[in-house]
Amino acid sequence: VTGIREEWDKLIVTVEDSILGQKVEIETEMVVLATGMVPTTREPQEYLIGLAEAAAKGDEAKAKYIETTPKPEFILNLNYRQGPELPFLEGGFGFADSNFICFQYETRRTGIYAVGPVRQPMNMAEAEEDARGAALKAIQCIEHVAKGMAVHPRAWDTSFPDPNLPKCTACKRCTEECPFGAIDEDEKGIPYYKPNRCRRCGTCMGACPERIVSFKDYSVDMIGTMMKNVSVPEEEDRPRVIVVCCENDAFPAMETAALHRLKLDPAVRVVQLRCLGSMNLVWIADAFSKGVDGMLLLGCKFGENYQCHFAKGSELAKYRLGKVQETLDRLQLESDRVQMYELAIDEYWRIPQIINEFMDKIRQIGPNPFKGF
Repeated sequence: VTGIREEWDKLIVTVEDSILGQKVEIETEMVVLATGMVPTTREPQEYLIGLAEAAAKGDEAKAKYIETTPKPEFILNLNYRQGPELPFLEGGFGFADSNFICFQYETRRTGIYAVGPVRQPMNMAEAEEDARGAALKAIQCIEHVAKGMAVHPRAWDTSFPDPNLPKCTACKRCTEECPFGAIDEDEKGIPYYKPNRCRRCGTCMGACPERIVSFKDYSVDMIGTMMKNVSVPEEEDRPRVIVVCCENDAFPAMETAALHRLKLDPAVRVVQLRCLGSMNLVWIADAFSKGVDGMLLLGCKFGENYQCHFAKGSELAKYRLGKVQETLDRLQLESDRVQMYELAIDEYWRIPQIINEFMDKIRQIGPNPFKGF
């Protein structure tokens, strides 16, 4: 229903038929509004939100909240540091959080699938279809776990994080930033990994300031070596820029741009990551010490309508980038040499514009003063 208007003694309801793609007007004598659909997960989530807000104000406020607020009946009672229930969609009235574009049924809890009105408002027929789809995903999950593979989106991946724990400083960045609750802490604050929860995004690798987290086929040294081996022209009027993009949205968009014969500046070189959340800040230092003139980060859209396959990766990269720009300023390197853009997988047409504008800015700034050293 897109609109209701009154004409004489009739009500005209304008309906948009999503199947036919047409607008239909229906004459009615009465319009009855249905009751809003509220998921069963809403009350537990609202209670937990209130508890967290009270705890942030101190022990006294937390105790008062527990005493005065009726505790709802929890559904899952999971043992996750991020809470006993499914993570909720921010501003989503209690609906479960997931990547609604690519992974409708999956939640941020591996092996648990949100179906029916817990995922989004729907009728009985849609809920039945939803259940069939989630059942198929559950079968896939069981088969992949039996083979030691990741479930999604890297459904073929058999690698796991392999941290060098003796060098760990217990900073808790990896445990706090993991979107899927795959890392907990022991009594000494040292992280320990739960592989069955891991999605192999590499967010923990990007979060670690000591660079001790790596995979057998994906590590800080591996990507750093790739960047160090990018050829940098000696001529000052020939800039070199590295474009770092995620393999899920930004890199496919670049491939689509190439298929459409869209021209890109020849000065760019592309390095793809599992997720922009795995971006470790040391790579920026490696690139600029090599003489690279600029770095452009292309990640998934984040925010209310996020499209990141790993939920928080692109948003975390943006947060870390704020710290990098301060460091560049202290090193007398312009902060504009590093920029980040959000890009949907179907926005391939934006790529030439983004790259050309960035290259114009780099040429205006001038060459990297470390070039040639």
